[in-house]
Amino acid sequence: MPPPNPADTAHTAPHTLIIDTDPGADDVIALLFAMAAPERLDIRALTTVAGNVPLAKTSRNARLACEWAGRPDIPVYAGAQRPLKRTPIYAANIHGREGLTGVDVYEPAAPLAEGGAVEYLVRTLRAAPEKSVTLAMLGPQTNLALALEQAPDIVRGLRELVLMAGAHFNGGNITPVAEFNVFADPHAAEAVLASGVPITMLPLDVTHKILTSDERIARLRKLGNRAGAIVADILDAYAPQEMKHYDMPGGPVHDATVTAYLLQPSLFRGRRIHVEIDSREGMGFGQTVADWHGSLRRPANVNWIIDGDAQGFFDLLTEHIARLP
Repeated sequence: MPPPNPADTAHTAPHTLIIDTDPGADDVIALLFAMAAPERLDIRALTTVAGNVPLAKTSRNARLACEWAGRPDIPVYAGAQRPLKRTPIYAANIHGREGLTGVDVYEPAAPLAEGGAVEYLVRTLRAAPEKSVTLAMLGPQTNLALALEQAPDIVRGLRELVLMAGAHFNGGNITPVAEFNVFADPHAAEAVLASGVPITMLPLDVTHKILTSDERIARLRKLGNRAGAIVADILDAYAPQEMKHYDMPGGPVHDATVTAYLLQPSLFRGRRIHVEIDSREGMGFGQTVADWHGSLRRPANVNWIIDGDAQGFFDLLTEHIARLP
């Protein structure tokens, strides 16, 4: 038997996890994936933010994900309705007006949790043991930026931040250089980078290498459960848009790479580098300036993921979706 991978053994203890999200097709897949792994991911709450679609719809879609996963025990707290400074933007052209295409969208049975997401983050992280909570961030980083502004001491409770955010070698997906989650609120991303909490970013550089195929989607559909059909239907509707735009053989499942990283980090490869956000008006607005070669000689502040095992990702995703109703 080979020795255990150090990257995985470091994560054998369950993550105490909060997921901050703006569902969104790939967000819903990431959430179903995460909720299928309770032995590794102890999800305390979902916090929602405006992003792919407005807040009311991201909050409904997060609650739908809980319903579809059979996890009504997970509370959903609604958060920021708009970015810190910039004009709000959405991605309905990719995710549809409701934030989900390929599946029926309706009002879920469970209501939102009482109180707001920022209040929840401050209260929970202040009460948490030191460096105990992992925060997975799948959308604009507005909620955490607001919480840090209100209560900078909450960094004490954070173990790490794992973000689907940014782009460097790949180029952007909303401008030639900017990735949507950062472009939607670059000022929030600046505040998060300045927090001093350990950060891992899964940028477009890696998500555009982990692509669907007819076979991979068919495996999910053949699981025979409701969740497998939902994921396959979402991917069938969502993937072709980016395939056409980027002339790729398959579609990325961006946010679900965060779940896979939390469960099996050895699927991914990257290194610690210095990253800054360009929040100046102009062509570079929202760019993640990733100093891959260390030209600036500034301290590394991000574990920047550059590559991943696509088949390993889809095997892990399929294995976990099979566990759901």
